[in-house]
Amino acid sequence: MRIAYVTLHWPRRKASGIGRKIEEQMAAWRQEGHTVQLFSHRTPVEHPEELVDGLSFEYQPAGKLMTEVNRCRAIPGMVEAVKNFAPDVIYLRWSMYVFPSHRLFHVAPVVVEINTDDVSQHEMLGRIYSTYNRLTRGIFLRNAAGLVFTSSELQACNSFAPYNRPNVVIANGIDLSQNPEVPAPNNPRPRIGFIGTPDLSWQGVDKIVRLGELCPDLDIDVIGFDGLEEGSRKPENLYFHGYLEKEQARAVLSKDDVGLGTLALHRKGMDEASSLKTREYLAYGIPVIIPYIDTDLADLKIDTILCIPNTEDTVEKNWQVIHDFAFRMRGRRVDRELISQRIDSHIKEKARLQFFDACRHGYIFCNEKNK
Repeated sequence: MRIAYVTLHWPRRKASGIGRKIEEQMAAWRQEGHTVQLFSHRTPVEHPEELVDGLSFEYQPAGKLMTEVNRCRAIPGMVEAVKNFAPDVIYLRWSMYVFPSHRLFHVAPVVVEINTDDVSQHEMLGRIYSTYNRLTRGIFLRNAAGLVFTSSELQACNSFAPYNRPNVVIANGIDLSQNPEVPAPNNPRPRIGFIGTPDLSWQGVDKIVRLGELCPDLDIDVIGFDGLEEGSRKPENLYFHGYLEKEQARAVLSKDDVGLGTLALHRKGMDEASSLKTREYLAYGIPVIIPYIDTDLADLKIDTILCIPNTEDTVEKNWQVIHDFAFRMRGRRVDRELISQRIDSHIKEKARLQFFDACRHGYIFCNEKNK
């Protein structure tokens, strides 16, 4: 197959979780003998060499109204490039609709990856974006040849039910062959690691600050954040490392006894996820704390995975459990054999390719019937 991978709106950096996911997906598809090209609709960046390799279609941010106009101006060129690539299938990472991206659906069957409840998430962006998203989201969903959900919760979500498209659940994975284990450290004080993205309330960094206050005998590494808002008090045992490249992040995490998952998923109305950060911790062998239902791991009962509730007060009510788990995990690592079949991206991408093929043939069959 010839597969066009399309992302809208944002630059996809190689060092980011999403960027690494895209690279691993495309590499796995190529290993199976398919031809793949990334088409990225994005804002300009200072160092384009940091981006996932592909064709870029830039737009300039210039205030809310002109930014939207510029977004639209960049789309026709991208659609034309996809058309010239002549794909058998287009894989579209879910994003808010921008005119005239619906023209992609006239090029080839489009499979859409659903990685969030966009209705709840856009409500957090304000009335204008929320209303626009509600009015336009059906353009992608009703025309999709198939939907790939990253969790069972999203598959069952009411906001997607009206569209009734062929669908499958394939949770996020990680290429274990490219992410080897790291030996357990010998820390006198337990260290907890966290990878996050600024300005997203559901990451729960405020709860990490509170955890640091409640557990002064733990040390906490926070990757992706430069620090707290001005005027906020930082506990002495909280260490901010800012944005790090993959190997830099690996070096920090290799010193950690425990990896911490997203702490406030409930803030965007979700209880289940397959977090990329959690898979990175597990690939390195780091025991994890998961404050939600993990699509791949919920039924796996091993002592190196701690599950706590997905609630606003989860740190207040479970800090002692977290504290004791961190102390128990000193010198421990997760048995890779127990998790490899669940999170290895090679297994997941073979399933995704099979779904592409089914959607492609279903699309062709429907078009033949309609002639």
